[in-house]
Amino acid sequence: MTDDKDVLRDVWFGRIPTCFTLYQDEITEREADPYYLLLPRISYLTLVTDKVKKHFQKVMRQEEVSEIWFEYEGTPLKWHYPIGLLFDLHASNTALPWSITVHFKNFPEKDLLHCHSKDVIEAHFMACIKEADALKHKSQVINEMQKKDHKQLWMGLQNDKFEQFWAINRKLMEYPPEDNGFRYIPFRIYQATTERPFIQKLFRPIASGGHLHTLGDLLKDVCPSAITNEDGEQKTQVMIHGIEPMLETPIQWLSEHMSYPDNFLHISIIPRPTD
Repeated sequence: MTDDKDVLRDVWFGRIPTCFTLYQDEITEREADPYYLLLPRISYLTLVTDKVKKHFQKVMRQEEVSEIWFEYEGTPLKWHYPIGLLFDLHASNTALPWSITVHFKNFPEKDLLHCHSKDVIEAHFMACIKEADALKHKSQVINEMQKKDHKQLWMGLQNDKFEQFWAINRKLMEYPPEDNGFRYIPFRIYQATTERPFIQKLFRPIASGGHLHTLGDLLKDVCPSAITNEDGEQKTQVMIHGIEPMLETPIQWLSEHMSYPDNFLHISIIPRPTD
């Protein structure tokens, strides 16, 4: 890969200031103060909210405590989506800190998967990495790694260790020089205005003529409404890690530098603010 380490670091150390408050109908022994946390964009809610859980459980009646879950303005937050994606999709044009509501009751079975331990998150994370490598390298890279390498990827993410994670992840971002890029780009496109979970299809980083495909090319092919509408005015924003990349950016470069640790480019399409 073209090693642009400053970009990789900036992506890894992105943080979202967040205020957690307990849902007003939860039964407590005494009033619950809000809890503030800087959330890592690249992680998952259930990996980084142990302190939040502990803080609010202190004031709960123990018989009232069941599985913790989070929502933002009435939308349950999917724990298996990275935190940065959740923020970009649901809250990117709101004032900080991000205001998340904490629940211990009435788990929304229709909207959220259960997550009873960190083993569940690890299994989901590794499944995503394996799927991404199947797209990029026909699974050759991940299959040649040892179990300890897989564990190092997970522990690097869980413990927020950039060097530990990238020592292994670098191999997943490489390709033979003669190929000029991956077989296919692992990406998912999420739209704030639709119930559809996400769009994902096969897309090559290199066009048949040999030139590099761009983010604009990907969107034109997969989600044209994201970049043009009938009156020619762009009414949406295309967000990756909280920024709007230029549509001329090569998709191969984005895949190498702006993918989440699960090796997918998570792209949010959100309405452009009107004010």
